[in-house]
Amino acid sequence: MGVNDIMGDIVFITGGARSGKSAFALELGSRINGRKGFIATAEALDEEMRERIALHRKGRSMEWETIEEPLALCERLKKKDGSYDVLIIDCLTLWLSNLLMRNDGNEYITQEIEYMVTTLKGLSYRVIAVSNEVGQGIVPENKVARVYRDLCGLMNRKVAGIADEVYLVTCGIPLKIK
Repeated sequence: MGVNDIMGDIVFITGGARSGKSAFALELGSRINGRKGFIATAEALDEEMRERIALHRKGRSMEWETIEEPLALCERLKKKDGSYDVLIIDCLTLWLSNLLMRNDGNEYITQEIEYMVTTLKGLSYRVIAVSNEVGQGIVPENKVARVYRDLCGLMNRKVAGIADEVYLVTCGIPLKIK
């Protein structure tokens, strides 16, 4: 088995906050020969997020071309088709949060999730998608947080369903679950 045969076309990585998901995604992606892309969905809306984004940037080597895309993820994925051998999306839950904060109605966001899943299946390059597992805690107190949790669960199930490999990262340890 060659170095480029180490993983499937779609790899999905989920886990809790600060669990090591991004580091594991970079480790997997670095094993792939060729051109590497990284789509960052975070927005620097406050000082803390600016610091987090800067820390994540420092963790990526120069071999990764970084693309910042908080909203139009599917269009960007399609536009970059053929440009890379592997592309990391970090992370889907921030993308979903960005959509939720700008759009009323779960129907639109559900359609965007479906569009994203369809887009992922049609790409010519390997994708490593990172997402948070937000549904393992207590039921959120407010409606927006419950809607977000439910949409994250839906999105994660759909992406895991099409993924060739799925990993749960906890305490910095990746567990292959599919």
